[in-house]
Amino acid sequence: MQADLFEQVPEADWKSTLEQLLEKKILRHLDVAVARFLHEQSTGTHDTVLYLAAFTSQQQASGHLCLELKQTREALRSQLGELPFSGDYADWVVALSESDLVSQDGTTPLVLDGSRLYLRRNWSQEVAVAESIRQRLATPSAIDVNELRTALDTLFPDSDGQLNWQKIACALASRSAMAIITGGPGTGKTTTVVRLLGLLQSLAMGEGKRLRIRLAAPTGKAAARLTESIGDQVEQLDVEAAVREAIPTDVTTLHRLLGTRPDSRHFRHHQHNPLHADLVVVDEASMIDMDMMASLLQALSPHTRLILLGDKDQLASVEAGAVMGDLCRHARDGRYQADTVAFVQQSCSMDVSAFRELPGQPGNALAQHTAMLRTNWRSKDSPGISALANAVNEEDLATLRQAFTHHDNLHRHTLKSESDDLERLLLKGSGGHPGLHTLLEAVKTPPRQRGEFDDWASSLLKQLTHQQLLSGLRSGPFGVEQLNQRITRFLQRRELIREQEWYAGRPVMMTRNDYQLGLMNGDVGLTLPLLEEKNGHPELLLRVAFQLPDGRIKWVLPSRLDGVETVYAMTVHKSQGSEFTHTLLLLPDAPHPLLTRELVYTAITRARQTFTLLEYGKSVVLESAVRKPTRRASGLAERLG
Repeated sequence: MQADLFEQVPEADWKSTLEQLLEKKILRHLDVAVARFLHEQSTGTHDTVLYLAAFTSQQQASGHLCLELKQTREALRSQLGELPFSGDYADWVVALSESDLVSQDGTTPLVLDGSRLYLRRNWSQEVAVAESIRQRLATPSAIDVNELRTALDTLFPDSDGQLNWQKIACALASRSAMAIITGGPGTGKTTTVVRLLGLLQSLAMGEGKRLRIRLAAPTGKAAARLTESIGDQVEQLDVEAAVREAIPTDVTTLHRLLGTRPDSRHFRHHQHNPLHADLVVVDEASMIDMDMMASLLQALSPHTRLILLGDKDQLASVEAGAVMGDLCRHARDGRYQADTVAFVQQSCSMDVSAFRELPGQPGNALAQHTAMLRTNWRSKDSPGISALANAVNEEDLATLRQAFTHHDNLHRHTLKSESDDLERLLLKGSGGHPGLHTLLEAVKTPPRQRGEFDDWASSLLKQLTHQQLLSGLRSGPFGVEQLNQRITRFLQRRELIREQEWYAGRPVMMTRNDYQLGLMNGDVGLTLPLLEEKNGHPELLLRVAFQLPDGRIKWVLPSRLDGVETVYAMTVHKSQGSEFTHTLLLLPDAPHPLLTRELVYTAITRARQTFTLLEYGKSVVLESAVRKPTRRASGLAERLG
């Protein structure tokens, strides 16, 4: 950005300045509209307040909940080259404090809370979430430690002298109305929560009660994956048959759980109409934004226990907030207080004193109900993926480079921008996994019997997860929009697909919620030809097959799908909640602000067996991303202590 951007703009002409920032795509139309609206509410407002309001609104586009005023001046200078308004932090606080548009108690459109400036809605949600969590943590669970110990020993019979974090997690989660279990892929989060459900249901039924349990995930993909994995584990649970029967195995999306109202951002369940549940478990909690977390907590009655599962190191939510990261930012350290250490010793016969709080590193109330799973049980089968993910998390660039040469299931390819290297790789497949050619051949031969349609579609949708290309970008030459166009044109030139919008083999993703069809944003479907009798003759008709969270196949006419896009390539954000046998991550030819450590880690951990890094530039792009952790402005962690 040139330093003379604002030289010809009169200092008082704030409208003209904002229009220039809009033209430069530094601000959005929404941000400028916020400033204009506030000016209409109070015409005597200082221009500085209007500028800060616009930039506070703009922060949401980057996932921030507020504008951190102390860091704003330098951040804007680096972005703009020159500030469009004068003064420093102290001057801004004075201007904000004197404005009738700003308060500290949420009674105005802008809220100044310490050194953070919020739009009122974001501030209200953050305060409400913190207060709800504090209330839940202050609601102890009436549980007999001796009974708990006996039940835990039954569910976790093996003891090798090492800390069993799954067992510890179950113990800590039994203590209050809220708990968090975090850990990377393969650390046994699903196994842990199934045993936790068995534990809590057993204890409840021992008192003549039966817990009403609801299971949910942010997306349909995540819900379907949890539904698939949880059923077998419940059957193997070492509890009485009546307890197993009282544990649900169907997982729904958060939107369905809360009761979405079409054309409304409000839900059917709220504080005046809470969910009928004693226990709610939410998987993939790292995907939950502040808006959804506020709605979820509002929909739970005070006695409902909430268990959040997720990987704190994954990408934060697409929308504003990094709730999971804020809630368990010190989970690796533990920071357990003396009574928590004693409780774990009593209930689990395990010593976690090495993870106790330290002077200068106190543990808050939430830390006493948070457990991080640390043993990767899957690393024996895919050691390379685990090693690579750990190296990224620890910013260990030397180990990261070595991982690709030391592990057979990790691959690294340099691509040429003017070639079809990428398309040929996807078509043929790599790493011992089939490519698009295998899938496109399989869709050509539909079954002749209607009763076989669902099984056929299910097997092809599973095959669709064998290989997935990911990108951290949405637009530009290395973004998924152009990648999907490139791949489509390549397949058309090879005459593997037809040159029309809908064709057999087209994979699509929902880009918005469609409540009439029962499909959610992020659901993936596959276009298939079905043999139908028409006027006494067999005819191929295209239908799109989606797998619902309960495993059923939903067939949809292509003409009914408005909000879909082709998904040979998908963004890393959209891949959350999914796993693929072989994951390929495409990096651009230069570092990009959106490429962060969490993005690379999330892409790597989407792979079950094989991971391939595809680079159009030098290794500096990968290393730059690994050195750049995501940071989102929020006051939630500070509010929780």
